[in-house]
Amino acid sequence: MQNSYKRVDAHLSSLGYCTRSEANKFLKMFSVCVDNERVFDVTKKVYHSQISVDGEILDAPRIVIVMNKPQHVVCSHSDAGVLIYSLLPPRWQRRNPKISTIGRLDSDTTGAILLTDDGALNHKQTSPKSEIIKVYEVTLAQDLRGDEAEVFASGELILNGEKKPLLPAKMEIITPTFVRVEICEGRYHQVKRMFGSVGNRVIALHRVSFGEFSVEGLKPSEFRVVNL
Repeated sequence: MQNSYKRVDAHLSSLGYCTRSEANKFLKMFSVCVDNERVFDVTKKVYHSQISVDGEILDAPRIVIVMNKPQHVVCSHSDAGVLIYSLLPPRWQRRNPKISTIGRLDSDTTGAILLTDDGALNHKQTSPKSEIIKVYEVTLAQDLRGDEAEVFASGELILNGEKKPLLPAKMEIITPTFVRVEICEGRYHQVKRMFGSVGNRVIALHRVSFGEFSVEGLKPSEFRVVNL
């Protein structure tokens, strides 16, 4: 629920302000108010919209973020390396449920990725039925051979190890080794495997947009909260 009714310590802990066990101390250190009146009782049940901390309203109960993922950052909660969640403010890293990426980008792939703590939304956005448009800028190891756009648009391309053909994809040629590709699926390493199937190799991959959300104006590691 966007405006759930529960204990003050439950609100604070779920949004990463403090743990349940730290709540009493938190209320002494910070001005936590309910309807503009300071409270010290962590068991008091209130609505999310009634609470403020040091004059600021609580973080939203649900959050959706678009980030420009930099290279060599991992979309995982537990793998080795620099994790994408470490780029978020510490309080957001402590939210419960956890913030997770909507889908994944490879460590060496940069660009648009959405993150949310809304599990139902995440499931909906990653479902194959969603057919969300993703746009990539692709740098290739070799010049195009000439028929790639036709092959990708045919709806007949079957990736190695699969049986079901890809949905039609669009390709715009910028230079012989730099193209823009638009897909509406999210199969494993899809863009890299598409070019592998036509005898080429992707040496750099940047996702410009995920659905309606672009990383235009965002530097690597930068993000903004969006409505979805």
